[in-house]
Formats: sequence, C-alpha cells, structure tokens
Amino acid sequence: MEWFLPCLYAFLGCGAFCFIFELRRWWYIVSAAATGTVAWLVYLSLPGLTDVNRYLLATIAAAALSEIFARLYKTPATVFLIIGIIPLVPGGGIYYTMEALINGDLSLFVRHGMETAASAGAIAVGCSLVSSVSRLTTAARRRRWIRQGASAAGSGPTAGEAKDKKGHEG
Repeated sequence: MEWFLPCLYAFLGCGAFCFIFELRRWWYIVSAAATGTVAWLVYLSLPGLTDVNRYLLATIAAAALSEIFARLYKTPATVFLIIGIIPLVPGGGIYYTMEALINGDLSLFVRHGMETAASAGAIAVGCSLVSSVSRLTTAARRRRWIRQGASAAGSGPTAGEAKDKKGHEG
C-alpha cells in the first residue's frame, strides 16, 4: 500500500502531461502514463541503492518500455519516453540548489547541485543506453534479414552481380 498511492499519483501526473503534450489517442495516454508509473515503481522498489543508481535503473526501465510501445504502435519512442521520465525529474533538487544559492550557503549549494546534476546525468545515460542498444539490435536484425533474403533467392547472381563493370549484362 505504501507504493500504491505514489504510483497512482505518477500515473495521474503523467496522464496530465499527455494532455499538455497533446496526445490524442487513449492508448498512447495510457501507455505513456504506464511508462511513468513503472519508472517510479522501479525507483521506489530499490531503496538500498544510491539515488543515482535508482535514477539510472528507473530510466532504463522507462526507456525500454518506451521502445516496446514505440514498436507496438509504430510511433517514435520519445512520445512515451518524455512523459515516462517526468516522475524522475529532480525538481526538488533544483529547487533546493537554487534556495541554497539565494541564501548564500555555498557548501549546501554545491552539495545539492552535485546531487541534482548526477541525477540528471543518470537519467540522460539511461535514455542513451537503451536507445543505443535498441538501434544496434534493430540494425543487426535488419542486416540478418537482408542476408537471409539474399541467400533464399538462390545461389545464382543477383541483379547487381549480373552486370560487369561497364554495366553490360554478362
């Protein structure tokens, strides 16, 4: 029960951002809000780790889910990813960093600033990591599919191999 309400709030908050970003289809709204909910659930379920590691793993979960929804709905992953990481954005850290700066407490400013920058960096690294892995696996699958298609056509020359260097068929 202690995780239910925060995850419900994450779902509702992400759903509200769907309207701000003008997502019209209800399955996009539910999927994007579910992405944010899963990200927040992963973050909450890892209390033994440091905040940076929690942010990184939660972002990896959100980005992976965004890539899955992108393939299912044939739409860019950023539609789901941007909304899915909204619960993870370190807004409180930014606020406390600026408050310490305005109050003139430089040591607290540096501490909060470093924590906030590390959290934001973990979010960026998680997004980049999943996006890169997704692109690499898609490219590898595409290359394998092309090779299998060429070998399935037979052992004879393909259309490009049937011509010599001058373009004459041989």
